[in-house]
Amino acid sequence: MPDEHATTAADSQDAVISHYSALARTTLVGGTPFDCDPGVFTDGGFGAEAYAGTPDAPQAALHASLGCGNPVAVADLQPGDTVLDLGSGGGLDVLLSAQRVGPAGIAYGLDASPDMLTLARTNAAQAGVANARFLHGHIEDIPLSDAHVDVVISNCVIILSASKAQVLAEAFRVLRPGGRLGVSDVIAENGIDPCQRAEAEQLTGCTSGTLTQAQYRDLLAAAGFTSISITATSDAGGGLHSAIIRASKA
Repeated sequence: MPDEHATTAADSQDAVISHYSALARTTLVGGTPFDCDPGVFTDGGFGAEAYAGTPDAPQAALHASLGCGNPVAVADLQPGDTVLDLGSGGGLDVLLSAQRVGPAGIAYGLDASPDMLTLARTNAAQAGVANARFLHGHIEDIPLSDAHVDVVISNCVIILSASKAQVLAEAFRVLRPGGRLGVSDVIAENGIDPCQRAEAEQLTGCTSGTLTQAQYRDLLAAAGFTSISITATSDAGGGLHSAIIRASKA
């Protein structure tokens, strides 16, 4: 008998990939991508709004940004670091990371959409960034060996997974001891009316459901992370907030 949960998760994953592939194709032909209500996108500090004051952001990649923050700004990247961006999309955070870590470092971007990978590689070539590497795969099953990277970042992508605990366990696995997690994501306030919450999730594109701060913290701790901090930033409406999530691998 088929595993209903596994089937539902796979269907959700396929829908996310299809949606973002379409947005990548829109961008590749010169359009402007939106993965949620445009008003919410701007007012909530999503997309390019989160990179105000970042003069070294490659403009083509900035135009394609669909995140809810700027994880590179809080990831404490050092020259020579190896960085992994989960759900790298058009490649903006990978390219900014590659600039921060310098020629001795590497910035990996992982995405499940071939169209997004095409867009990211195009943006990397236009920006002249040589130390960016883009990988095809799922954030629930990262195609890198154990203890391979110093820093894991992500920008409003973990929330899209129906298997968030698995994503965080994989992030922990590929981090070296002493490695760091720096994530922008969307969290929910406690006690929101379920209908209000579902409506807000649809408006912000969080179709796989949001976590409260406590739920996010519990999943990080269960994966093995320590030094966990979660800070709400922009109000995304309906009881949802952009947030910066930091944690370490002891």
